[in-house]
Amino acid sequence: MVAQKGKDLLLKIDNGGSYVTVAGLRSKRLAFNAETVDATDAESAGRWRELLGGAGVQRASVSGAGIFKDQSSDALVRAAFFNGAILNWQIVIPDFGTLTGAFQVTALEYSGQYNGEILFETALESAGVLTFAVL
Repeated sequence: MVAQKGKDLLLKIDNGGSYVTVAGLRSKRLAFNAETVDATDAESAGRWRELLGGAGVQRASVSGAGIFKDQSSDALVRAAFFNGAILNWQIVIPDFGTLTGAFQVTALEYSGQYNGEILFETALESAGVLTFAVL
């Protein structure tokens, strides 16, 4: 993957059948994690740790900070947070792929300076199976 502008990574939410971009994110992070299951026992060769393949829990975390695109985008994300809703989200990574699936908003913070715009920070945690489609 060649160098790309960070602003090109998009965070979208399903708004009744179509995905809409929710914000102008100035910083973003997408992380994938997988827990391991240790299957080491007294008979493990050389007492080296053995892992049980395919048995760990996988998850994805998304976080971002920026300015909401409009009032309806702010309202969608805010309602998802306060309702504890698990909604379908889409993360678009240009020239690479699209990650789609259920996420829950786990953090929502607002800040601002007296002479500037209101900023927000949000964090999402995966809440089910995710699919990846190559662009």
